[in-house]
Amino acid sequence: QLQASGGGLVQAGGSLRLSCAASGRTFSSVTMGWFRQAPGKEREFVAAVSWTAGRTYYADSVKGRFTVSRDNAKNTVYLQMNSLKPEDTAVYYCATSRYLAATIVVATTAYDYWGQGTLVTVSS
Repeated sequence: QLQASGGGLVQAGGSLRLSCAASGRTFSSVTMGWFRQAPGKEREFVAAVSWTAGRTYYADSVKGRFTVSRDNAKNTVYLQMNSLKPEDTAVYYCATSRYLAATIVVATTAYDYWGQGTLVTVSS
């Protein structure tokens, strides 16, 4: 299971930290990813982190503003979001992947299990 939390309403320029707690079968994953889906749009890659080495991956749209990290002891992955923009408004999902390659983990098809999503709304 994946339990995402931390979403909410924030003004532009503000910050939020999302959490995703993993348990059960999902914890055999290699990489944890964050995706988001805005109304009327396709789900898109945001960031990912590998459990073992902490290797990170970011979409160009969030580089320098978002930071993904993991706490192996807590089986939890975080997404620290700073300098939020209205275009960051979306439902954010965490997911697990068996893959590590940067060219693969950016695709939704690389992920096996998905959390329920948490809504982030950024007002202008």
